Formats: sequence, C-alpha cells, structure tokens
Amino acid sequence: MAPLTRRGRTPSIFESFNFALEGILHVLRTQRNMRIHFAVAVVVLVGGLATGVDRLELIALLLAIAFVLIAEMINSAIEHAIDVATTSFDPLAKLAKDVAAGAVLIAAINAAAIGYLVFSGQVADRSEKLLDRLRNAPAELTLIALVLTIIIVIATKAYTGRGTPLRGGLPSGHAAIAFSGWMAATYVVGDSPHRFLISSLTLIMALLVAQTRVESGVHSAAEVAYGGLLGALVTLVVFQVF
Repeated sequence: MAPLTRRGRTPSIFESFNFALEGILHVLRTQRNMRIHFAVAVVVLVGGLATGVDRLELIALLLAIAFVLIAEMINSAIEHAIDVATTSFDPLAKLAKDVAAGAVLIAAINAAAIGYLVFSGQVADRSEKLLDRLRNAPAELTLIALVLTIIIVIATKAYTGRGTPLRGGLPSGHAAIAFSGWMAATYVVGDSPHRFLISSLTLIMALLVAQTRVESGVHSAAEVAYGGLLGALVTLVVFQVF
C-alpha cells in the first residue's frame, strides 16, 4: 500500500516512484551488503557484455541480480521494522532477522551458480589458451613452489619485524600457501577436461582461507592480499621457468 502524503490523500504516481527511489537510495547509503551487491552486479553485466553472452544468458543474469537485490531490500525492511517494534532482545525477533538473512544467502548462492554456468565455458576457453603455452611440469615443482613461498614469507616477516612465521605480520603465510596451492593445482591438472572446475574449487578454498585470517583479526586485508599475491606469483614463476 502506498504511503499517504497527507491525511486522506493517496500519493500520485510520480510521488510513488519518488518514494521507491528514496528507499533504494537509503538502502545503498546505509547497507554495506547492498553496495557490494550493486558493485558485483555492475561487474557481472560488464563482463557479460565483454564476453558476448547471448540473450537467454543475459536474461538469466538479470533475473539473478534482481533476485539478490530484492531479497537484500526485503531483509533490510524487515530488520528496520523489527528494530522499531522491539526495544529489547526478543528470540523471535532474532529468528525473523535470521530467516530474512537466510533468504538473501539463498539468492546469492543461486546468483553465483547462474554466473558460474554462464561464464565458466568462456573463462575456461580463455584460460586454456594461457595454460596451453606451458609444457606439462612435474609434480615436484609444486613442492618447490610451496617451499619457496614459505621461505619468502618468513624472510619478509623477519625483514619487517612484524608477526611470527605462523601468526600475524606482513604477509599472511596462510594466504600465501593457499594461493600457491591454487596456482599449482591449476597447472598440475594439465589438459584435464575438469581443469577449470578444479581451479575454481581451489581458488574458492584459498579465498576462504584468506577470509578467515581477516575475520579472526590475525591479519589485515592488505596483509592477506599481499600474501595471496606473493604465493600465486612465486608459483607462477616456478612453473614458467622450470
């Protein structure tokens, strides 16, 4: 039901659109997750145009994006309504917020799955062109790359004087090893038809490792990003040279 601008007067169509736009802007200004969803949506649409997705794939992407944004806005509306109605902790109020947040999570997982199905083939074709330039490398290179990564991480921490070999400081050793493993797995699988899937799974696991280091407060985002970049580059250089 549209809000009343004055007592007994229904807003015009123009005013209704204005109220709706104000709601969207409010969520963008106040909700970090909504801004993240918008940024991802822009990246996905630009990527879709750059890779030349067909009409059906574009429709699927638009529906997935809209589903996530709508779910996030409904979640925000429910949270605000509960906060107004409740001034103290209520288990049912918490449950309602959790259910609304769960709806957003389902929408986001669905959108990620659709994005993977749309882009996986095209990204795989492009990545194969790069990987095919490399000859098959022995598995021992993986061990060498991991050892070199650990040595460089320890040396960097010793030079900066921050953190210990296994905790804190620049760079994140966990992130470095995780992304080194991702890069190594991408190369070791060679010409396997499942190369892109294996690479994607190991990348997701590396990202999860990096996220846990930030969430636990052991490392900053910059330290984790530096560690991940270091591990990936060291492994890339090893496989390129040898």
